[in-house]
Amino acid sequence: MSKTTFRLVGAAQGFNWLPVFVALEKGYFDQAGLAVELQKLGGVSKATQALLDEEAELAITPPEGAIADFVNGGDLRIVASNSNRLPMSLVARPGIESMEQMKGSKIGTSSLTEGTAIYTQIMLAEHGLHYPGDYDFELAGIHITRWEALQKGEIDAAPQPAPWNFMAQNAGYNLIGEIPDYIPEVVFAGIIGNKSWLDANPQVIEPFLSALDKGYAYANDPANEAECAKIFQSITTKDDAQLAHRGYVYMRDLGMWPAHMEVTATALATSIDLMIRAGLLEEDKREMAKGVFEPSYLKRALA
Repeated sequence: MSKTTFRLVGAAQGFNWLPVFVALEKGYFDQAGLAVELQKLGGVSKATQALLDEEAELAITPPEGAIADFVNGGDLRIVASNSNRLPMSLVARPGIESMEQMKGSKIGTSSLTEGTAIYTQIMLAEHGLHYPGDYDFELAGIHITRWEALQKGEIDAAPQPAPWNFMAQNAGYNLIGEIPDYIPEVVFAGIIGNKSWLDANPQVIEPFLSALDKGYAYANDPANEAECAKIFQSITTKDDAQLAHRGYVYMRDLGMWPAHMEVTATALATSIDLMIRAGLLEEDKREMAKGVFEPSYLKRALA
């Protein structure tokens, strides 16, 4: 049987992509007649740009770029949630033991306008530190390269997901703040596409979402813990099975991967609010921005 091929891009295709790799491993995409071509682009803004440049059909990436595009009359839409939790800690070098000690520091991030930079600003603002002025950001790439930059002393701190936060802690670095404590529910990453392509390709987006839904159900089922931990290890820590297992269970129990990829009203509203608080979206665009989520594709896929 011939398969329909399409490109699915993202920055790193790591921890939050577990349901995708479960679906690949279990053959759910094959069963749906799809060949998913994965591409790692090394930055969240690059994934958004790939959609805008029509160099990819779908992306799993933070939603801020799509929200900004939408309110400016663009074509990008969020069709589902990849993750509604932030399984991250703010990791600091030895010698920095609190948020207050972050004044004057250099913080590694993957973008200045999406994802980690926004979350970090919200956390530090709760402790009286504001950007710009009290600290600087350094474009240090995704979590893997941020960890390398931390070890080299090129940055003082970085928001790091599990299990890299635990890896850093084991190496003597300090976990000075847990992002879920400040931002309990948010669209950490969405499944995003161009409306023109989505409308023209129901034979791709609907079976894709249906197959991926099976991957989410499998990843969230404690009965599959051993198998999912192994898949998680293959896309994260590679050689450290114990650390991978710890990271997988932490994320699963946190509610990282929402049932049926639901974009909850609270999660979307939080994403929009964080953009406004970070100065990336005007207050009067708050209600308009909610229209970036188009639920019809997911509803048809799960019907």
